[in-house]
Amino acid sequence: MARFFKKGKSASDIKAADVKVRDTVENIIKDIENNGDLAVRKYSTVFDKWNPESFRLTDDEIREIVARTPRQVKDDILFAQQQIRYFAEQQLASILDIEVETLPGVFLGHKNIPVNSAGCYIPGGRYPMVASSHMSILTAKVAGVRRVIACTPPINGRIPDATVCAMYFAGADDIYILGGVQALCAMAIGTSSIAPVDMIIGPGNAYVAEAKRQLFGRVGIDLVAGPTEILVIADETADAEMVACDLLGQAEHGPTSPAALITTSEELARGTLVEIERQLRVLPTADVARIAWEDHGSIILVEDEEEAIRKADELAYEHVEVLTRNPQVFLDRMTNYGALFLGPETNVAYGDKVIGTNHTLPTMGAARYTGGLWVGKFIKNCTYQRCTPEASVIVGEYAMRLCELEGFAAHKEQAALRVKRYSSELKTSK
Repeated sequence: MARFFKKGKSASDIKAADVKVRDTVENIIKDIENNGDLAVRKYSTVFDKWNPESFRLTDDEIREIVARTPRQVKDDILFAQQQIRYFAEQQLASILDIEVETLPGVFLGHKNIPVNSAGCYIPGGRYPMVASSHMSILTAKVAGVRRVIACTPPINGRIPDATVCAMYFAGADDIYILGGVQALCAMAIGTSSIAPVDMIIGPGNAYVAEAKRQLFGRVGIDLVAGPTEILVIADETADAEMVACDLLGQAEHGPTSPAALITTSEELARGTLVEIERQLRVLPTADVARIAWEDHGSIILVEDEEEAIRKADELAYEHVEVLTRNPQVFLDRMTNYGALFLGPETNVAYGDKVIGTNHTLPTMGAARYTGGLWVGKFIKNCTYQRCTPEASVIVGEYAMRLCELEGFAAHKEQAALRVKRYSSELKTSK
């Protein structure tokens, strides 16, 4: 039976923090609904100490930023975007329009239609999340979205040049230096200076995730992406240094980022605890990673591979690394995860930054019912139908009876009108 070797904060502690976030976001949304650009500017000044003449970068400003960004940085960004674009294009190629004749004269089909506009949020804060530019803007463009705007916050009162470069190379139509809940609201609600979009996309902190939750319905969203999560599944063939390194690699994202190890080896569990302490003594981001590990880190001992799969599917974590003798078993049998990383040769950092799969993934158990961001998130699957007169009569007679069965009199009349009209026309034509 599975047992906790180490456990993080309780669910009640986490819930109390969520209530505060929800109330704060609700008040910001109401303010921006009522006061538009004035409210957006107020929150940008308060939270980011950022109050430029215009939040939107001009073409000249973007050109200057791209020109002063080091060549190696630009080359690295373009390499990553090449990988992400290629994989997104292959995904798009798998999405097909169809039309089938289901009965003689009855034609049903669907078309895959991109949304018209999307707003992409590129997080900043402690870290400039350059890679989120590729994952959201570029993916939307590959999907065929006509208007893609993007917001990213200033970092310490400065424009994040590398992030702007990535946003530009990815194909953003408009770039705004604007962060946090105010950015999400400006894109979703619209102001006098920013036309609203149909969909908002991108990861962020707890406030950004809550803003997306509250704005959903007014606009579409990719998913509510909360604090990043990592689960490592390992057996006795794994080494503690790598397990600890990979757990801390995600824990550094923020103090609320869960990191978990499921293992069949108590020796590995003990060794991982020792290694985490050793690595935290030298890790430059240990101030954040230590809090995340102490408050939200866990180690779970299981009897065997079967129990590891069951427990991993219960957790339904965002990133799942498999460091076992036969990782293929987990690809074949696991059902709840955002992304799988199979074997020691790959890791979450590859997926987060460069390898080609998307890094905006389900968290907080959402992997039970959704995957991550991909071209399909920007595409509406829209059905259509048409009938010949003969087919309309046949289908209409069934529809009349089924509408009557449910008590829908006006629905029945829609069907009855077609049956009467086309029956008469067919008789006349004979």
